Amino acid sequence: MRLRCAVLDDFQQVAKEAADWSSVTGEVDVVSFDAHLPDEDALAAALADFDIVVTLRERVAFPGSLLTRLPRLRLIVASGMRNSVIDYAAAEAHGVTVCGTASSSAPPVELTWALLLGLARGLVRESNGLREGGPWQQTVGADLHDRRLGLLGLGKIGSRVAQVGLAFGMRASAWSQNLTRERADEVGVELAPSREELLRTADFVSVHLALGERTRGLLGPAELALLKPTAYLVNTSRAAIVDQDALLAALHEGRIAGAGVDVFDTEPLPPGHPMRTAPRLLATPHLGYVSQANYATYYGQAIEAIRSYLAGSPVRRLPAP
Repeated sequence: MRLRCAVLDDFQQVAKEAADWSSVTGEVDVVSFDAHLPDEDALAAALADFDIVVTLRERVAFPGSLLTRLPRLRLIVASGMRNSVIDYAAAEAHGVTVCGTASSSAPPVELTWALLLGLARGLVRESNGLREGGPWQQTVGADLHDRRLGLLGLGKIGSRVAQVGLAFGMRASAWSQNLTRERADEVGVELAPSREELLRTADFVSVHLALGERTRGLLGPAELALLKPTAYLVNTSRAAIVDQDALLAALHEGRIAGAGVDVFDTEPLPPGHPMRTAPRLLATPHLGYVSQANYATYYGQAIEAIRSYLAGSPVRRLPAP
C-alpha cells in the first residue's frame, strides 16, 4: 500500500514547487490542502487516511485526543525546531514520530521592519490615496533617526532587528526576564532597567519573545497604558504575548499612534474579527516566515525527514534535546 502525505495550510499552493518531491513520490502520494482545517473534527475527518502530515509552524494543534483519532498516522513534520502545540508524549504512545526543520530568522526580521516603516511613514494610507485620487500627502511621517527602539527580547531575531535600528541611527534598548548586560553590550544596545521603563521611554516597541507561561499576557492593559501616545507597537512574535482586547482598546481610543501585527489569537482570522477593521493598525496574515528561501528550507527538509523516516533513521526529531 502506498503511503499518503498531507501538506497542511498550503494557502498559496506552492509546496510542490518550493522543493523537489520526486525522491519520495515513488512511495508517497502527496496531497496539499489550500484551506485551513479549523477544528479537531475537521482534522480527524480530513486526515484519517494519511500516514504523514507536514504542518507549518504552530497553527494546527496535535493533542492526544486528535492523535487517538488518527490511527494510520506515523509521521508529523513541523516547520521549525520548536512546536508547543504537539503532544509529544501522546505522539510517542501512538507510535507517531515527530520531526522538525530549520528556520531562518531573516524573514521575520525583514517583515518587522516592513511593518515598522509602513507605520512610521503611513505607507498604506498614502499609497491608497494616490491610487484612488485622494489628497496629495495626508500624513506627516514619524522619524526613526534619534528615536528610541525598545526591544522585548534580544535573541536571534531581536538582535538583528536591533542592528537595523542602529543603522537607521536609532537609540536601542532591550529587556527580557533573562537578559544580561553582557548580552546587551554584545549587540550594542542599552539594557533597560525594567519592562516598565522600556515601555515608558520607547518610541517604537517590537516584540521578539518566545511564548511561555512567563510571557503570555506580558503586555496587558496596565503595560500598554505606559506607552507614549506617539508610540508604535510591533508584534511579529506570538499574539498571546500581547492582550488582544487591551491592544484593540488602545487603538480605538487613540492611546497609541499605531500597531503593526502579524500574529493573531485565531489564524486564519475569521470574517468580522475586530482585528480586520481596527483603526491605526497595519496587519498582515502571519507572513513573518513566508518567504521563498524559508519555504525551500521547510519543504526541502520535510522531504528529507520523510526519506529518512522511510529509511528507518529519522532526522531532527522533536522535541529537540
